[in-house]
Amino acid sequence: MDNRPLSQIYAEAGADWVEKDAVARLLEETKSLRFAQRCQQLGDIPVNRAEQIVKADPSWYDEVTKMVHARTDANKARVYMETVKMRHSEHISTEANYRTEAKL
Repeated sequence: MDNRPLSQIYAEAGADWVEKDAVARLLEETKSLRFAQRCQQLGDIPVNRAEQIVKADPSWYDEVTKMVHARTDANKARVYMETVKMRHSEHISTEANYRTEAKL
């Protein structure tokens, strides 16, 4: 069990999520740019042929897979961050219940 304050755990989880989300967003936002650059490297060929060649290349599959894994990692980090936030809310609620019971 982690004995650090929940606020510290939440802050670290939030920072981790922000970092992983930035990686995922960068990959997502530059996907079409990287695709266009690959198509252009093929030279003066029809666009539909260039798209077919690039998409059939195993390295493009690897790039898309990397992007999906980055988004998955960011989502997991966000779920963890939200879990810490919920633990804090549960802790506050439990303390309030104890105070109410003690008054009775």
